[in-house]
Amino acid sequence: MVKKTREEARATREALLSAALAVFRERGVARTRLADVAARAGVTRGAIYWHFKDKAELFQAVCDRGTLPVEALLLEAGGIRQRDPLATVKRLAMMALTQLAAHAETQAMFDVIFHKCEFTDELAPVVAKNDADRAACLTQVQALLDQAVAVGQLPPQTDTFLATQGLHAYMVGLMHEWVLAPASYDLAACAEPLLDCYLAGLSQRPPTCPKPT
Repeated sequence: MVKKTREEARATREALLSAALAVFRERGVARTRLADVAARAGVTRGAIYWHFKDKAELFQAVCDRGTLPVEALLLEAGGIRQRDPLATVKRLAMMALTQLAAHAETQAMFDVIFHKCEFTDELAPVVAKNDADRAACLTQVQALLDQAVAVGQLPPQTDTFLATQGLHAYMVGLMHEWVLAPASYDLAACAEPLLDCYLAGLSQRPPTCPKPT
């Protein structure tokens, strides 16, 4: 009986997450009420509050379920000395793009974050967590680019902070625009040449921060 109850609770939670993602995408996060999610999932509002204390916690759970596994791999890779750090950066970035292209739920989640979400005060805890996660990932990317400079894959004058910011903006831009029009091109097939373009630019004309005068 206990096992069945746990399985039912897990199934209800998953149904709520799927329903929330669908309603967030249709109505936008700010306009979505917990009652809307409950109705879509076919449960009572009480069932939502049994699993999530408020809409912010529900939204965070939706984001966590759609998180790309590459983020965990990146956090691990940045702390390990790599034989070919640029290849590691490319491999992880390609993994992010190909996984986005392959999973409809991940596409829906990014569509919500990019186009259907107003980060109001009620989502402040979500913003804080996402900011911390992004900072941690960027720190690891910069560590990999520092390694690339150390082994001679990038010129010694490369400002790895700027290179990291540029790569992040490039990746977010690709994802943002592709999610708007996924039929416009095959993201998985084009991931490698798109990344080669940016990484080749780093090697040929690395960013350097002007010194203050």
